[in-house]
Amino acid sequence: MTPLLEIKNVSRYFGGLHAVEDFSGQVQRGERVGLIGPNGAGKTTLFNLITCFTPLSAGSVFFDDKDISSLKAYQVARLGIARTFQNLRVMPNLSVFDNVSIGALGALGHSPFSALLHHRNYAKDISRRTWDALEQAGLQGQASEVAANLSYGKRKYLEIARALALSPRLLILDEPAAGLNDTETAQLGEFVMKLSKEGLSILLVEHDMNFVMTLCERIMVMASGRKIADGTPQEISNDPVVLEAYLGSEEEEAA
Repeated sequence: MTPLLEIKNVSRYFGGLHAVEDFSGQVQRGERVGLIGPNGAGKTTLFNLITCFTPLSAGSVFFDDKDISSLKAYQVARLGIARTFQNLRVMPNLSVFDNVSIGALGALGHSPFSALLHHRNYAKDISRRTWDALEQAGLQGQASEVAANLSYGKRKYLEIARALALSPRLLILDEPAAGLNDTETAQLGEFVMKLSKEGLSILLVEHDMNFVMTLCERIMVMASGRKIADGTPQEISNDPVVLEAYLGSEEEEAA
């Protein structure tokens, strides 16, 4: 079966720095895949390459057997890849509903100004997509709240809801559990698992190893811009190359 996402020999250079080098990997349809590695391994840069926020230096990315390497980020989003960011990009002065509506607008391929010009045609669709995403994220009761009034944990769900409003087939999550307590992390894991069971493919970066090992079916490991391992959680946790990469990183930080 053709993978939903296929990354082929991808590299990204910033001057003499090889942020990502010759990385290849896949995400199958309906699969939950984790991407882990020490700080500075190139994980977020790889996400930026997949979603075309950053251009490739070499290699190619395929989504549903279509080469998306030269597309713009908004075109990739409309094809069905949605993402969240390591640093939340919630608009604090807008309502929860309006924050998510921005994602719905993106799915329809219209700017807010264009949507206003075609209000009769798009208003119902935008509203439906927004309410569906809010319901998925459990935020429908807070739709009229100003985003700034939400707790940090709820703002995490708001960012995911905005991504869901794009009706994606692949959801990319960049450190979704960062800053959450143990209870919030467990609840988030249940939420992501629910999305997966509904048919959404998941690719995530996370430093909470328990979260990754519990949630993901397969894990890819990066170090110094390269993929060094790819396997089940059990295989990864027993891989000496992975252990060396992490232990080496800890020793360098302690030195």
